[in-house]
Amino acid sequence: MDRPGRIMTEAAQAYSFSRRAFVLGTAQAGVGLLLAGRMAWLSIAQNEKYNLLSESNRVNTTMIPPRRGWLIDRHGVPIANNRTDFRVDIIPDRLDDADKERVLNLLRQILKLDDEAMNRIRLDLEHAAGFQPVQVAERLDWDRFAAVSVRLPELPGVQPTRGFARFYPAGPAVAHLTGYVGTPTAEQFKATHDQLLVTPGFKLGKDGLEKMLEPYLRGKPGAKRVEVTARGKVVAELATRPDVPGRNIRLTIDAGLQEYAARRLGINSGSAVVLDCRTGETLAMVSMPAYDPNSFSDGISHLEWAMLSENDHVPLMNKVTQGLYPPGSTVKPMNGLALLEAGVGANDRVLCTGAMRVGTGVFHCHKRGGHGALNLKGAIEQSCDIYFYEMIRRMGYDRIAPIARMVGLGQKFDLPLSTQRYGTVPDAAWKLKKYKTKWTVADGLNASIGQGYVLANPLQLAVMAARLASGRHLAPSMLSHQVHLDAPALPVASEHLAIVRDAMFGVVNQGGTGGAARMLVPGVSLAAKTGTAQVRRITMAERRMGVLKNGQLPFKLRDHALLVCFAPADNPRYAAAVVLEHNGHTVRNLDAPLIGRDIMTYLFDRDRALASLAEGEQSWGGDINTRMRAEEAAYRAAHTPQPAAAATKTDAGAATDAPAVEAATNVSDAQAEAMATRETDPEDAGDPNP
Repeated sequence: MDRPGRIMTEAAQAYSFSRRAFVLGTAQAGVGLLLAGRMAWLSIAQNEKYNLLSESNRVNTTMIPPRRGWLIDRHGVPIANNRTDFRVDIIPDRLDDADKERVLNLLRQILKLDDEAMNRIRLDLEHAAGFQPVQVAERLDWDRFAAVSVRLPELPGVQPTRGFARFYPAGPAVAHLTGYVGTPTAEQFKATHDQLLVTPGFKLGKDGLEKMLEPYLRGKPGAKRVEVTARGKVVAELATRPDVPGRNIRLTIDAGLQEYAARRLGINSGSAVVLDCRTGETLAMVSMPAYDPNSFSDGISHLEWAMLSENDHVPLMNKVTQGLYPPGSTVKPMNGLALLEAGVGANDRVLCTGAMRVGTGVFHCHKRGGHGALNLKGAIEQSCDIYFYEMIRRMGYDRIAPIARMVGLGQKFDLPLSTQRYGTVPDAAWKLKKYKTKWTVADGLNASIGQGYVLANPLQLAVMAARLASGRHLAPSMLSHQVHLDAPALPVASEHLAIVRDAMFGVVNQGGTGGAARMLVPGVSLAAKTGTAQVRRITMAERRMGVLKNGQLPFKLRDHALLVCFAPADNPRYAAAVVLEHNGHTVRNLDAPLIGRDIMTYLFDRDRALASLAEGEQSWGGDINTRMRAEEAAYRAAHTPQPAAAATKTDAGAATDAPAVEAATNVSDAQAEAMATRETDPEDAGDPNP
């Protein structure tokens, strides 16, 4: 029998309908809220994003490289500035292979490019990353730039740009100070994905101050905006967003002195540093020979890079901070100060007979017949080795090392330079740690004349001269807003400093070894200490046969020539150091004493200094640029390069990081190691200071 069906009442039906309607309504409301939320998110939170996407479909934006901030000297004279540059580049990604030859031939016709330039462009296109612009030509005149601009529809991938190029008015004279700018590398772009790095015409600091001050000098890019159709046809030019130039940086450098010092170094491989004795400001920092930073900023040819790399004077190296040298006799005033502080009397005498026996060995003075009995002042004036051998044998070199560090040797300075090498101030603890052997008497005697393990760079020697002159713990500075004006006094007796300064006055003005450095400016006298640093071992056999003169030796085996000085001697205002690699005192007007004298003369009597320079410069083959052009012409003639090899440009990284620089520092380090760690044979330890 069938069971009766459930009877649906009107109330039940109403309840069922209401429940279903509620569920459906809730779902609809939820979907509506989601849609409303999404619309709000898109229209409010994502408004800027989609506006930009929409704008990018309608507006074509091209970045404008920012104008780079200037580097100016202490008087406002530009050391690195900008000049208007019309250039043409090719963006490889935008140039089809089918159009390549047609475009290149048309550019050749418009810009009147020669075979060498065309070979370079083709080779650069083959090796460039797709997004990296390839330079066609720069520094164009207006007519050629305009001719390319009006024919752009026929030149896919070609991008003419009106911008600014870096310019260094003093050229090679400031190369190692400023460094240079160059095109960013593919690796730099991949690391940051900053579109500015692939904008044609943009360059960043590659070396020197340009690299270290990049965040301040760069500025912010502008943008050129044009309205286009979907097919890319220009409809209208829109408002251009101007670039924000980088900051101008004022240096403590004196541009005139910098250029003069570079020229006065002549054909030497060497460096010069000048400091203000009142503030520690760096007035000049020169390393020669050098390269032309204007050429490097444009991208130099492989031929020019090879020429610079093969030069035995190592023009790619900043010798001021990367060069390490035995300071030779220039440390004798500092040694004298240490001896006075250790209790040696200023009038205590040592008899110099020309040689001194220590154990089974003999240490020689540079004067074969000896100087006789000398006190401290006489020993510094005559650069007597025996005096310092004997006094430091008695006292121990560990009494000298702390004073050496106090006056700046072995010290790192807070400067915007990335290439500082700090040298060595040795003592017993240092040797035990490095060589696992004890300090010997011979070690102390070698160190006493600035040989053996002692190494310093020219900047440290200039700081040493400035601290001895001022009696204060001066810190060198290069940026005008970072000058240290509150240098404390050195923790030494003022009367001891006076004795040392008087001895340095006597070196030049009272019959000492530096008489050639005597200044001719009325009322101004120079205090100095000359030095000679050996780079080779002089054997007993050579001493018996007669020690070879520097002029008889190959360049790399000649002695270094050094000078530290300050002036005026009675009220020091300026201090300087001059270091000449393998100079050997072979040419009088190219030797350290006369170079130091003339650089100091420039600060007190510019006309007299320029006259002295003019007298010598013609005998050296002309000024810096004239000599560099002659060297390049001779190198090209000797190597007969293929046009493509000569033209292809390279951006091989920082000059101071070049393999040639690394090789040169390795050789120098090996020479120093060999001189310092040779088996005990002190017969060859004499200082041949003239």
